[in-house]
Amino acid sequence: MKAKEIQDLITFIAESGLDEVNIETESFKLSVKRNNLTFDSSKIQPSPVVNPVVVNTPQVIPPQVTTTVESKGATSTDESKLIAIKSPMIGTFYRASSPDTPAFANVGDDIKAGQVVCIIEAMKLFNEIESEISGKIVKVLVENASPVEYDQPLFLVDPS
Repeated sequence: MKAKEIQDLITFIAESGLDEVNIETESFKLSVKRNNLTFDSSKIQPSPVVNPVVVNTPQVIPPQVTTTVESKGATSTDESKLIAIKSPMIGTFYRASSPDTPAFANVGDDIKAGQVVCIIEAMKLFNEIESEISGKIVKVLVENASPVEYDQPLFLVDPS
């Protein structure tokens, strides 16, 4: 089973509300079990609300999920030229491989196609996310150690 098929299966399970799924073939056995956690809503702290960002599509990034980290200098980049690097899965976004190491990609960094730009932890697996485009990082759209959704924009890149 390919990684994309596993991601699609996890997404399906999350959306369907199933608590447990077991799949067994000749080549592998897969068991997915959802933890039904409860929490005290009085302990949740509200996150700051950020204006939604529109990236070359009519899709609006939800303000409750996105925090924008901008460079200190003013950017004169035309936002219609920017391309988003999006999350290929649901998980937790990390900018570096450990708290002691520098971030894979920062605002102003030049990146190349195939370069690791972040890590997304999903089901205790750390997945290196590679850029599919070359260019310059203009914005980091997600805070470190934040949850991300499938297809959520993580970085804005100026390909020119």
